[in-house]
Amino acid sequence: MSRVICAGHVNWDVTLRVDSLPDPDGEATVESRVGAGGGSAANVASGLVGLDVPATLLGSVGDDEHGHAAIAELASKGVDCRHVVSTDDGPTTVKYVVVDAKGEVFVLGSPGVNEVFEASALPKSALAEADHLHLTSQAPATAAELARRASAVGTTVSFDPGRRIGDRGYTEALRQVDFVFLNDREAATALGDSGNGGSVGDALDNATLVLKHGPKGAEVRDGDDTHVHPGYPVDAIDTTGAGDAFAAGFIASRIDGETYERALAIANACGALTAAEPGARTQLSWRRLDDLVEAI
Repeated sequence: MSRVICAGHVNWDVTLRVDSLPDPDGEATVESRVGAGGGSAANVASGLVGLDVPATLLGSVGDDEHGHAAIAELASKGVDCRHVVSTDDGPTTVKYVVVDAKGEVFVLGSPGVNEVFEASALPKSALAEADHLHLTSQAPATAAELARRASAVGTTVSFDPGRRIGDRGYTEALRQVDFVFLNDREAATALGDSGNGGSVGDALDNATLVLKHGPKGAEVRDGDDTHVHPGYPVDAIDTTGAGDAFAAGFIASRIDGETYERALAIANACGALTAAEPGARTQLSWRRLDDLVEAI
């Protein structure tokens, strides 16, 4: 039985490390090129397994070389991939992740099938047996239906909607979840600070907000209570996947009954470890987290 089900994108990432991010009509030198599995749901599931939390993945890939490689990589780490849909309706989604020397990132995405899966691909029994459901970027109707089904069987739900929170129509899903993960830019949109929040902000009224401030740490807003952790000073070389590692650490801590303060400390440590290494997935483990915390 998996304690956590992660639903959302399963991608193949091509990471290009460059000397600098070019201006329009500019040029940069590619210093390295690496292909590996990616996608927020897959990254969180991999992180959870590293933290000794059994995790199941729900998503979709193409019946092609990249899809086979992505699933094989996850399965080798111990992620339960039985509910990942393989389809011949299109290719596995490929993301081109461009990273400069300071660890700043921008992403180019190619069309693919990472949102072909539907809520019906996950049996009711799997949701009822799980402790927690974590949603990431996916079709809004699928997110809403999964959140509704999880709530109906008493399984807690978290949602990391990503950078498109303001324009993807996630309002219905957001109304039904227990925790919402947002970085500073996403929070500004969702909470209306940028003038774009509107109904998105209203949908968050009953959710506990987990706000990621990057190198400045993170906080939890639970009703009128606020819990803060300052983060860890590390030299970031690639922030890709750091938010997913953060989510894995937070979820692993909370399902084991840790306080918000402890959960934030572990989550920030997971994010820091990932930002300090290349690629979207760092091998998380309690030993590595202890080493980081003790070194600070």
